[in-house]
Amino acid sequence: MEELLVYAMLYCEGFDVEGLYQSKLDELFLENSEDELLLELEFLSGKMKESALYLRNYLAMHEFNTDAFGTALMRELQNQYEALELMEFSKYTYSLWSKLPEAIQHTQPFWTLCYADEPLSWGDEKQSRELYEGALNFYLSVEE
Repeated sequence: MEELLVYAMLYCEGFDVEGLYQSKLDELFLENSEDELLLELEFLSGKMKESALYLRNYLAMHEFNTDAFGTALMRELQNQYEALELMEFSKYTYSLWSKLPEAIQHTQPFWTLCYADEPLSWGDEKQSRELYEGALNFYLSVEE
């Protein structure tokens, strides 16, 4: 479910990940078509903002796997980081951070998304890149 939330949140921030969301939802639904959450999300297909809110509320009341969420989020952000100019990428990160579940906002690597763009204001692209890349690579050791 955490991966679905990642895709829904990224979509709401303007990233083109709706296909990834729908593919993952369909995969999960085919594995367990009796799951009420997945059935509700299938009904919400095409309504990404509603899906993101529904998932966020659901995960707030149930067990939330921070590592699974973080791994999926940083993997997808890495793809966007490589595809976009740094200034454009940085526009999304604070907004995304502000919508993260409160329980994880002030933990690493998520907290970095709040401030990694600050060095850009004094022209220090190198420091911003180091901050972003540290956050984006945070879960690499978890996956291995």
